[in-house]
Amino acid sequence: MALSIGIVGLPNVGKSTLFKTLTKKEILIANYPFATIDPNVGVVLVPDERVDKLAELSKSKKKIYATVDFVDIAGLVKGASEGEGLGNKFLANIREVDAVLYVLRAFKNFDIVNTQNEVNPLKEKEILDVELILKDLETINKRIEGLQGDFKQNKKEAVKEMAILQKAKGFLSQEKVLIEQSFVDDEKIILNSFQLLTFKPRLYLLNGKDEEVNGEVLDVFKKNNWQYLIIDVATEFEAEGLTKDEREALGLPLDSETDILVKKSYELLNLITFLTTGEDETRAWTINRGDTAPKAGAAIHTDFENKFVKAEVVFWQDLLENGGYPKSRELGKLRTEGKEYVVKDGDVIEFKHG
Repeated sequence: MALSIGIVGLPNVGKSTLFKTLTKKEILIANYPFATIDPNVGVVLVPDERVDKLAELSKSKKKIYATVDFVDIAGLVKGASEGEGLGNKFLANIREVDAVLYVLRAFKNFDIVNTQNEVNPLKEKEILDVELILKDLETINKRIEGLQGDFKQNKKEAVKEMAILQKAKGFLSQEKVLIEQSFVDDEKIILNSFQLLTFKPRLYLLNGKDEEVNGEVLDVFKKNNWQYLIIDVATEFEAEGLTKDEREALGLPLDSETDILVKKSYELLNLITFLTTGEDETRAWTINRGDTAPKAGAAIHTDFENKFVKAEVVFWQDLLENGGYPKSRELGKLRTEGKEYVVKDGDVIEFKHG
């Protein structure tokens, strides 16, 4: 699955530094607005100890991890929906991603030019939200206008779609982000077809040290159940490539905070991983949470879905603890599952097809 997360924020909040840390790509990092004009796309591995341990068990020649594409998008300014800054180009780039990562300035380093009058993550979030909301209103209003003919003729599908669009417009007119509102499945299908910017899952990264983030700001995030991480991007950029021992010696968390971000972003898209392992390779496969065995098999090959017969399934820890398939089968940990089986995160699967 080609999954992508757009890194968005105001100019100079650390988006490009974060992107470089994540992807190890050499891109322009400059201390002025609009240093990034074209979106940079980087494929980032999802850290997974299960792949490492299963590869060791199977003596695999290759290890293949799940991946997420991160897209570094040019800095947004107030008025972007009306063409300010890089305006519509920025907003068009966001349409193409599956989820949005807001990078909000919390750091107090005043050597880095701040396009705002103060360090205020909530104010920055509000600016980003409003510009995305205005663009979504424009999209919905155009569709409402185009639907008028069929709606006036009382065509069933047009009436249904109009009701959904008016509901969404009502929320947007109140400056409410659509992803935080309640919609039933039928409504979600219609809204997803428009690639609405505020209907994408989102995660907030407060860029700074823990002590630089105001407690009142965190209270607002917690109260609204907004998913967030606090990461000092500049420190992680400098520490990239250090071993755990080296990180410990410097007083840094043992695990890279950017690794935590990658995992969190993966969860944000409601995705899980199943695994395959053997002498040739151990591999992590990305599927949607709730997918059945045949649907999961399609991630490997369409025949695994179309000609599905059965799946042999064992949980990765059971496979490790039992030293492989023979003992797992003997202890009843290796199961045969049919078409209705819902795959769990961490399942190791071998598909049988006709």
